[in-house]
Amino acid sequence: MKTKNLLFVLALSIGLFATSCNSSDENEGDTLAPIEGKWSIVKVGTTTSNGAETLMDPPQNVSGCNHDYIDLKINNTLISGDYDSTVSACQLTTTSGTYSKGDSKVTLVVNGVSTTYDIVNLTLTELKLKNGNAIWVYTR
Repeated sequence: MKTKNLLFVLALSIGLFATSCNSSDENEGDTLAPIEGKWSIVKVGTTTSNGAETLMDPPQNVSGCNHDYIDLKINNTLISGDYDSTVSACQLTTTSGTYSKGDSKVTLVVNGVSTTYDIVNLTLTELKLKNGNAIWVYTR
């Protein structure tokens, strides 16, 4: 009797595990990747009316300097870092702000200006944002 009960529990456990691993359409695109972290901008671009993307190196990244970045903190504050060589080589200017994240959007508020972006992709290493036809790609 104990063997039958043990086999039943084992079979039930395997069945539940297999069911929980199945992919479903309602979970497509969901990610458990956190948005918090320091993200360096690596590409900017646009989309055409048919959805094709044109991406290029960000002109705001000064050659020879670190990439500009946004650092999204766990307490919903942010620091935006901008490297500029106008006055001195690779001088960093930072600006503070706040952000909020919904299911598929993030809103950044910097210097009182609020901008909402669609989150196109969020993985452990890439954050891709879109606002209208403009695209920004960040990496950690």
